[in-house]
Amino acid sequence: MTVMPHAPLPACAGIGLRSPHYEAVLAQRPDVGWFEVHSENYFAEGGAPAHYLERVRADYPVSFHGVGLSLGSTDPLDPAHLGRLQALVDRFEPALVSEHLSWSSVDRRFLHDLLPLPHTREAVGHVAARIQQVQDCLGRELLVENISDYLRYDQADFSEWEFLVETARAAGCGLLLDVNNIYVNACNHGFDAYAYVDAVPPALVKEIHLAGHTVNDIDDGTKVLIDTHNRPVPAPVWDLYRHALKRLGPRPTLVEWDADLPPLAELVREAHTAGALLESAGDVPA
Repeated sequence: MTVMPHAPLPACAGIGLRSPHYEAVLAQRPDVGWFEVHSENYFAEGGAPAHYLERVRADYPVSFHGVGLSLGSTDPLDPAHLGRLQALVDRFEPALVSEHLSWSSVDRRFLHDLLPLPHTREAVGHVAARIQQVQDCLGRELLVENISDYLRYDQADFSEWEFLVETARAAGCGLLLDVNNIYVNACNHGFDAYAYVDAVPPALVKEIHLAGHTVNDIDDGTKVLIDTHNRPVPAPVWDLYRHALKRLGPRPTLVEWDADLPPLAELVREAHTAGALLESAGDVPA
């Protein structure tokens, strides 16, 4: 195949490439700027996923988004996992490579979830060293994403946003800022989502994620937001995204939708909404 050269993504909107949409993407060539894939779904050298990714990659830039490195774990980084990721990056030359600022394994037993780290100086040093190890292996910058979480540790030296920024600076990596995750955590933990965005240096942010979430009503009247990625981006998240663009300037933006997938056309409409906001956004503030 003809592979596009590795270059930064333009500040346009993309969508996730999911297997139920493979054929529709190839047939319709939707008007989106790029596609993002979950890295681990393409670790096998052959098979249908790699075949479809090759064909999509010939026409669109792509970004790789990982869920399995367990950057915050105390287990050593898995050399086999890193090797497969490096081979995938070398093969497809994605514009961006990202992972989550979380942990998911203990004694090499994976919990299949993205679990939060304590917001401590010790955790910053630990995870930053592991991010540097990944970047050395890949020979390129890694972006780390802020996660949604549903508990907080008693011990903390930093707020969530301070922890995110301190880690990125210590590791020398970039940030994938998930605006939906900020909104979900702000509602669940009682902080100001707009203050979070304002505290993140624009120079660190290389990509933005948008998604939908579910609101669960608890018996005592409490509402808990769950980051489900199974519905359209809600109005409060669009509002926070507008604010993020004013603060950060235009950034490549992905509309995530991973469960209860709608027709491809609905995802494209969501991307066009993000694209219109990107076009109207100004430059990064001085």
